Parts: sequence; structure tokens; C-alpha cells
Amino acid sequence: MKRLMDTHTHSVASGHAYSTVDENLRWAAEKGLELVALTDHAPAMKDTTSHAYFANLHVLPQELHGVRLLKGIELNILDFDGRIDMDEAVLSRLDLVIASLHMPCIKPGSRAENTRAFLKVMENPYVDIIGHPGDPRYDVDYREVFRQAQETGTILEVNNASLTPGGFRDGSRENIKEILLMSMEAGQPVVLGSDAHFYTGIGDFSFAETLLQEVDFPEELILNTDPEKFLASLKRKR
Repeated sequence: MKRLMDTHTHSVASGHAYSTVDENLRWAAEKGLELVALTDHAPAMKDTTSHAYFANLHVLPQELHGVRLLKGIELNILDFDGRIDMDEAVLSRLDLVIASLHMPCIKPGSRAENTRAFLKVMENPYVDIIGHPGDPRYDVDYREVFRQAQETGTILEVNNASLTPGGFRDGSRENIKEILLMSMEAGQPVVLGSDAHFYTGIGDFSFAETLLQEVDFPEELILNTDPEKFLASLKRKR
């Protein structure tokens, strides 16, 4: 089934990405996507953009080249109590919020500490998606993370970039597979995110698709096939 949206993309504003918003959306239109979320790295990430950038995202159009544009952010989880690097005033005006563990912003702790970081950040009413939860550098209790995602209405991401062979999150595959198996058992939807840092990666879920096929993951549990269903599942829409 066709994937109609990509909920995790970066622009040059992230500092280590290489395309403009216009280039990203032109490519998305060529790929036949209907919705793309711009989720640049929040300010605690080294060499990314500023608070003002996110406060000013409202100047971007709601649609570009026929593709709906969600103005979002990829937050950095800063400690094991789920503290993040953006204030509520900005988060409340954004369309989509991802929260992720990133090595430059928080070093891996114990299994209990890493798990707590996810559990606490999911309590935040503005956090819609946990980004690349399969990162093997952060040992976590996936059963607890999955339980909390269900309880808080937080979506777990299948991050295509994490599945790139030889990538810096190499080893994510088995962790993501565990999440998918739990999702199948519980009938809990997931979302595919490219985590593209160059425009040609937007809408590319090739490595994720291979894993989905391997576990025979149900199409009806993949939110990327139905943008309206995805939008309705976001915390502030529930």
C-alpha cells in the first residue's frame, strides 16, 4: 500500500542536514506524498538552530507544492526525568512534536534510567512521537516503553535511517522488531519516519519496509497510509 506521508524530516536549519524546506517539499510532491512534517533538531543539539526559528515557523505555508506541511520539532531528551529543550509556549503552537534520545545531549545511563527518560517524556502532553526508540546505545525495557506509549497515546516510530546497514544506530533492527511484534499483538499503530537529512531520503522507508514484510506487519497498523487517521491520533486531537 502506498505511503502518503513522512513525519520525520530535517532541513538545513538542523545544521547537519543539507536541503531547504522548498527542496524537501518539491521532492515530496514528486514522490506523491500528501503530508510532510518538518522536524528540525531543537536547540540543545550542537550546531542546530535557535528558539526563534521554532517560534517563527508559523510564517511557513500550510501547503507547499501541493503537499501539506506540518510545522514540528525533534526535541532532545535532556535527562532521565524527561526534561526537554523547548518551552510550552512554542510547543503549543506546533503541529507535531517528536522527542528523542541523542548522544550529544544525553549520555546513555542504566537500563532503568534510559527507560525512565522515555516514560517521563511521554507524560508530556505535547510529545506525539518517540523518535528512533530502537537505538541500541540506549538499553531500555521495551515492554515498559510500549505500555506507557499505549497509556499516554504516544506513537512509537519505525525509523528508516536507524535501519541503514552500517549506520551509527546499527543494531536497532532487533529492538524495532520487538516493538513491531508488541504492536501486532496489541493492535497498536506505528508510524514510519525517514529521518531524512537530504531531500532524496524523504518518503524512503525501504529498510523499514523490509522489516515490516519480515514480521508480516498488518497494513492497517501503519499510520502512513492515512494522513487523516494519523492527524486524528495526535495527542491534542484525541
